[in-house]
Amino acid sequence: MMKIAVIPGDGIGKEVMNASMLILEKLDLPFEYVWLEAGDEAEKKYGKALPDETLEEIKRCKALLFGAAGESAADVIVKLRQELETYANLRPVKSFKGVKTIHNNVDMIIVRENTECLYKGLEFGVSEGVTVGIRVISREASERIIRFAFELAKRDKRRKVTALHKANVMKKTCGLFRDVFREIAKEYEKYGIESEEYYVDAGCMYMVMKPNIFDVIVTTNMFGDIISDLAAGLVGGLGLMPSANIGEEYGIFEPVHGAAFDIAGKGIANPTAMILSSAMMLRYLGFLDEAKRIEKAVEKVIAEGKTTPDLGGKLKTIDMTKEILKNVQ
Repeated sequence: MMKIAVIPGDGIGKEVMNASMLILEKLDLPFEYVWLEAGDEAEKKYGKALPDETLEEIKRCKALLFGAAGESAADVIVKLRQELETYANLRPVKSFKGVKTIHNNVDMIIVRENTECLYKGLEFGVSEGVTVGIRVISREASERIIRFAFELAKRDKRRKVTALHKANVMKKTCGLFRDVFREIAKEYEKYGIESEEYYVDAGCMYMVMKPNIFDVIVTTNMFGDIISDLAAGLVGGLGLMPSANIGEEYGIFEPVHGAAFDIAGKGIANPTAMILSSAMMLRYLGFLDEAKRIEKAVEKVIAEGKTTPDLGGKLKTIDMTKEILKNVQ
């Protein structure tokens, strides 16, 4: 039996996690689910948003399903990424039939470096009214994430990998990332995988105007954070966006919509992102057929308009989940 850590967290995290587990538990999977606490409520209860006991138990599990955290998100998910060394953040971005958007042909995956850049938090004051943040970009981390992106393209038979950087301004940090990208891209030409690069500001413009030119995008930590939410807006919002944080030993799977306290407890949270995150976990663990069943079921239900109010439907969270479950089964 594989041990899977489950952290519902705060706000709608509990609701969407229950929805996801309703589906997972109906599948014949060799999993033992370990329910744990982390987030705002855990901080009030234990004095720490990520209790030591929770972290130690996660390290004994094969993967982690995470719902959402409120104000303590940085103390939970960022720390988990660091502790579990999940260096690659994956955000698939795909159009859904039945969701009205400007573009209907979006199908890309964003691969974001997850361990360094400005998000290392190296900030300090140098004088009154002046602060400094240090951006860290290393060859080792750049090689690791760029090779990850090309290997993903190779495995999934995707045609192109695009690097987004700002090497025209940040000549040392982004310059290093760009140079490593060019080196590794040459290794994958024999597999028919194209490579291209854009300055990140131009990349954002093209993403809005003609997103179909992108296939796999690889970029640094902060740029990846920003463009991931931009891309979510192209296909219907964060309620549809799953994500994964992948390392050598562990995988963390979470929706990216946050705790959404304004709708928590109303039973109208869209469970799509959490359910698709669980499907990403199944792919990571090798259960491809089950993952495909979940993904196709979600697509069918959304196409039929059997959705929560954020997508124009009238269903409650549990009712949309039951519709998905019918199609999974």
